[in-house]
Amino acid sequence: MDGNAIILTHGLLNLDFAKVAHGLIRGTERYNILAIIDHKFAGLEIRDLLGGDFASIPIYDSIGAAISMVGEKIDYLIIGLAFTGGKIPKDVLPIIKSAIISGMSVVNGSHQFLSAIPEIADLAKEHDVALIDVRKPKPKSELHTWTGRIRQVKTPKIAILGTDSAIGKRTTCSLLTDSARNMGLRAEMIYTGQTGWMLGNKYGFILDATVNDFIAGELEHALVSCARETDPQLIFMEGQSALRNPMGVCGSEFLTSGQANGVILQHKPSREYYHDTEEMPVMIPSLQSEVALIKMYGVETLAITLNGDGLSKAQATRYKEEYAEELGIPVFFPFQDGVDKLLEMLCDKYRLKIEKEFV
Repeated sequence: MDGNAIILTHGLLNLDFAKVAHGLIRGTERYNILAIIDHKFAGLEIRDLLGGDFASIPIYDSIGAAISMVGEKIDYLIIGLAFTGGKIPKDVLPIIKSAIISGMSVVNGSHQFLSAIPEIADLAKEHDVALIDVRKPKPKSELHTWTGRIRQVKTPKIAILGTDSAIGKRTTCSLLTDSARNMGLRAEMIYTGQTGWMLGNKYGFILDATVNDFIAGELEHALVSCARETDPQLIFMEGQSALRNPMGVCGSEFLTSGQANGVILQHKPSREYYHDTEEMPVMIPSLQSEVALIKMYGVETLAITLNGDGLSKAQATRYKEEYAEELGIPVFFPFQDGVDKLLEMLCDKYRLKIEKEFV
């Protein structure tokens, strides 16, 4: 573990913009999360804001309040937000400066790099702290091209794709990996986003910070390295965006370059238009057509996982029954019901023996 950290959500803790924070709150092996900094929700319980079985992490209105209350040295401030356009708002910079002056390194997953902002870079140097820009591209000399070595990987590789961005693909991927390990299986997750790295996953790369010519090779390299070094029984690949999302088309890399053996397709029934296209707008195609498109790549959709946000219990039940009947594919609500039944199905398909009882 790298050290103690607090997470900045800046009045957005209850929104999709804070999906980085939500992932870290659910659990990370890289950081020990001590507090959330959010002036709008200070003093409230995370469970009341987000629902679900979250750990009780205090929410403070400022860096100073966190320092005075947590009683431990704080090593990092993590910017727990994905800002529209990837640019850090100007009103966030004073908070970052306060953390630096207090001796904290700053972890930033935005497309805008803190190290490229002179006043922030100079302040960090003055106070001898690090600016960790997670999305800063690797030198091209360190990147890999696709070689075909992926054909040597015999482990079942399951891609967690989705019909849109920001609908919980990474969370479902993490749930499957963690639950499989709890059952005694050797399971690994290939992260492809900044939050996956922050959670402490060992294998992967930041897809949207990688030069396009090297995405296929970096994905293959992560999969081959994972298989060689850990001999896993299952590999779950974290998908990004969606196959037909005009804001950022993504997904075919996992099916072709990553040679996925199967897909778990995440969908949010309450969302009608692609995320951030509401003013245009661009309607999300039908779930049936997305399954058909994946099949055209030669890959089977093994299950549908649903994000139930915005649905009543009756609506959720109706969607689950309708999709299962229409598609002939098992449907699950991983956030509400867990993933044990889904994992049991995967174990049956790939003839894997579960070593422990479901927990």
